[in-house]
Amino acid sequence: MKILKYLGRDGNVGVGIASDDEQVHPLEFGSGHIESLTDLLEADDILPMIDFLKNSTNPLPQSTLQLLPPIDEQEVWAAGVTYRRSKVARMEESEAAASCYDRVYVSDRPELFLKATPHRVVGTGAALRIRADSQWNVPEPELTLVLNSQLRLVGLTIGNDMSSRDIEGENPLYLPQAKVYDQCCSLGPCIRLLDGLPPRDQIGIALRVERNGIEVFAGRTDVGQMARTFEDLVHWLGRDNSFPHGVFLMTGTGIVPANEFSLKHGDTVEIEIDGIGILSNEVVQNRS
Repeated sequence: MKILKYLGRDGNVGVGIASDDEQVHPLEFGSGHIESLTDLLEADDILPMIDFLKNSTNPLPQSTLQLLPPIDEQEVWAAGVTYRRSKVARMEESEAAASCYDRVYVSDRPELFLKATPHRVVGTGAALRIRADSQWNVPEPELTLVLNSQLRLVGLTIGNDMSSRDIEGENPLYLPQAKVYDQCCSLGPCIRLLDGLPPRDQIGIALRVERNGIEVFAGRTDVGQMARTFEDLVHWLGRDNSFPHGVFLMTGTGIVPANEFSLKHGDTVEIEIDGIGILSNEVVQNRS
């Protein structure tokens, strides 16, 4: 089942359930203690709660809605160097820190960092941004865990962890500047609950970048290539940390373009993950 957050024609933000016929069934919040997407993700039994809240008589055509990132007040965190390809790329971009990336790939403790707060996140169809002070920018397609305040895995979504590789490569201490800025992250197009998904190690991830109508990069991987488990990443994220509204955790990327590739203003980045859908964003250089 897929949960969407959207902006309707009336200008109001809603949450609904996507059906196979491209219709969206709004959820009628305000019944009991469920008043937001976050409240729904906190429910002990989400599927019965959705059945209770779902308006089946007045579906909305998905084409009439502007999809929003499926996030309320949650933080977005990310894991690094969880795929071998990511380890190699990070070692290539910074000779000084190569041994750090090599060691973290095999260490017990993973690399985890705060990626974005909600106002820095965009949804599918919105514009992602590359930094004005960077010349080497890449998308990072990542399966993203949707965790409630108890760090219980309740669903999955698609994330794009944009990265300025030249800034990070200059000095690993610049990682926050390479990763965290306005419009640095996209999530969507939905939250896919865990029912009916393929086995984890068979979930495929595809990245495609188009420039002036021409494909300039394409790559594929699957979750089976990850060196760490979801449970391991969540365990470390929760150490001495709390997330009262829940948290999104990007699980790392296994698709990294060649070193000569960089995103440009006007590119379109499309990420597809099996069982979830397609997250598509235009790339801009100026603030939207």
